[in-house]
Amino acid sequence: MQNHRKAKYINPFTDFGFKKLFGEEANKHLLIDFLNQLLPAKHQIQDLFYKKGEQLGSGELDRKAIFDLYCENQDGHKFIVELQKAKQNFFKDRSVFYATFPIREQAERGEWDYQLQPVYCIALLDFVFDDHKNGEHYLQNIQLRNDVCEIFYDKLTFIFIEMPRFKKKLEELQTHFDKWLYFIKHLENFDDIPADLREEIFEQAFTVAEIARFNPQQLEDYENSLKYYRDLKNVIDTAVQEAVQEATLEAEQRGVEKGKEQEKLERLQLAIQQGFSVEQIAKLFGVNESEVNRLKNG
Repeated sequence: MQNHRKAKYINPFTDFGFKKLFGEEANKHLLIDFLNQLLPAKHQIQDLFYKKGEQLGSGELDRKAIFDLYCENQDGHKFIVELQKAKQNFFKDRSVFYATFPIREQAERGEWDYQLQPVYCIALLDFVFDDHKNGEHYLQNIQLRNDVCEIFYDKLTFIFIEMPRFKKKLEELQTHFDKWLYFIKHLENFDDIPADLREEIFEQAFTVAEIARFNPQQLEDYENSLKYYRDLKNVIDTAVQEAVQEATLEAEQRGVEKGKEQEKLERLQLAIQQGFSVEQIAKLFGVNESEVNRLKNG
């Protein structure tokens, strides 16, 4: 049975929660502190300015799965910071496409030497990449490299944080960045501020996230955002379950006269055709991921 107790703090994986923490001018010091944990020393941020997200070309379909911020620091460096709540087809392609907007907007009229400011695309993911199922690292830092793994171009960086992979316990937190990820992942479940997070920046973040401080309109907006987040998760979970049941039923109907191994094989193949991830299929059918990969690639 689900626990329906009233949360004290917001869910940062909602549109409202993410924007409240990181997307408001009054709270931009929180975003600066978080981003500086990810950036090299030469690109540390002292101040930043929010830019219109419409410049990224976001459509209604994106709004259903993602919330993003577009900002620039005092030196002109561009940052796309996004929260990806649901898996999206061609997500990596979409990330590269989005990166072209802050690159192209740097073009100057007339004579120009093409010198660009750095662009960072930073994504907090509420899922794990299908092609990264067997990995253990929750942080991927990606730049363009040559065939001997030397950095070819260091002004375009993609940083993906797969939040389901971050499993450190409170007593295992070692860095300021660890504390940020723990704060983001567990915020909605906190009743009080843990002693390990009693630092000024986190105490300020807890204050911003406290639902009791919201005015009636903010509370309504948050409740709507939370409902949408929960509905989205339920739709995804239900779709997976129903599709698996449908695939299983079809396999059973076709496999009446076939042996158990052949029937199991057909169920796996149908699930693969339905587009389920290797990890989902392995869990649902109780098989090794290597067996699913062999069928998928065969």
